[in-house]
Amino acid sequence: MSSKEPPAERREITVRRAPKYVPFLVLGALVGIAAAAVVAYALPGSESFDRGAVFGFFMVMLAGAGAILGAVLALILDRRSVKRRQRAVVESVPDTEPDTDPQS
Repeated sequence: MSSKEPPAERREITVRRAPKYVPFLVLGALVGIAAAAVVAYALPGSESFDRGAVFGFFMVMLAGAGAILGAVLALILDRRSVKRRQRAVVESVPDTEPDTDPQS
């Protein structure tokens, strides 16, 4: 290290694995839609209601409920990741070569 370079800056950070919420919401909604299909087409129905209408009704209800359950599961996993966090020390590394960007 030459005398011109400043000493490397060291910082302590917290590292944890946090879940992404959107995949949990989408997966929960898809499970709800699958459950609505089972309710509408696999179970015996009434003659007064069309199976497509029953599927649409239950799809709205169960897809929303599945998305909510997916969000709750993501929140639970996020809380667990807070408990399992770890400390790490990071050190900034200066560029070895100066930028030679002609645009700047």
